Amino acid sequence: MRYRDLTISCYDNEVPSFVEPEIERLYGNIFSSLRGFRTYGWTGKDTSTYVVRKSGKISTLILFERRNGKARVLNEGIRISGEELGRFVDYLFATDESLNVISFKAVETDIRKSHFPLQRFNQLEDLALALPPTREEYLASLGKNTRRNIKRYTDRLLRAYPSFRFDVCESEKVNEKDIHTLIAFNRARMAGKNVVSTYDEEETRQVVDLTKSCGLVGIARIDGQICAGAVSFKAGNNYFLNLLSHDPRYDDYWVGFLCCYLTMCECIARGGREFHFLWGRYEYKYALGAKPRDLDNVNVYRSRMQVLLNADFAWKAAQEGYFRRAKCWLKYDDSSLSKHLREFIADLFIVRRSLSDMFGSRRRALIRSPQEN
Repeated sequence: MRYRDLTISCYDNEVPSFVEPEIERLYGNIFSSLRGFRTYGWTGKDTSTYVVRKSGKISTLILFERRNGKARVLNEGIRISGEELGRFVDYLFATDESLNVISFKAVETDIRKSHFPLQRFNQLEDLALALPPTREEYLASLGKNTRRNIKRYTDRLLRAYPSFRFDVCESEKVNEKDIHTLIAFNRARMAGKNVVSTYDEEETRQVVDLTKSCGLVGIARIDGQICAGAVSFKAGNNYFLNLLSHDPRYDDYWVGFLCCYLTMCECIARGGREFHFLWGRYEYKYALGAKPRDLDNVNVYRSRMQVLLNADFAWKAAQEGYFRRAKCWLKYDDSSLSKHLREFIADLFIVRRSLSDMFGSRRRALIRSPQEN
């Protein structure tokens, strides 16, 4: 099918061999890559491929699955313009009369309206940084206090521990034992806060597998023993932080923060274009230059009648969106707010969790947040 100066094609229930390199070239996002999908259980079965070519070169590539009248887009974390998103929706509704709902999860888009009924709710934010060409330019771009603290804590660390060393390993050269050591630091840290670490046995296996495939790991050692580490994944020329962890014995030396900074410098040296800290509004991310980008869920319906016929789906999307907004407001809004109102809304979250437990757990998210340690 031709659309103005574009050629659109769709491979039903097929993922052609050209997809793997092209999807990383286009989006440079680990959560929109075949290696990322495979790590979290994707097999390619029942997955279709939508391709837009401009002057013979692929400009858009979307993987999706059809089920029960709904098309679910697999690409997550990507930037997709309102024009591109609208063109995809127009194409699917025009070529498949069985589809009534098309859903995107966690995408960055500027779409505001559509000739089809549309829902858009914020899902999470990705804290990211466009990396400068050199580490000198990167250091100069940081705030005065951050630059001073990097120097101060580096000098202090080296005076106290002259054996401090920092090294980087990539992909298959990464020692799996090092990953387990960093995860053990994370679990201990979370336990100290009475929080259960997300790095259970299955998640640990997935992190190890993805690290072996496309990982870059910065490891800091004192007397030959690991004291801190940062695990990130590479997609295209971009890096995605998964785990930042350190030995609590060195809290006073900012080894975790320094390890993250040094890892980012290594990403710059390797030609990295973006560094993604992902979600979680931790202060160290802002200190290292991160800027937030909103990732939204978007649902598009064939007609208003289909909104009514899929009321349970539409209501669940709205409920999750408004609860997300309320949660962010409660957690991050610094303006004065009645203590009783906060407690009331917190109670609503408890009720919601209880209802979720009663009627079934939610699907485990593909993408995970790095826990600041």
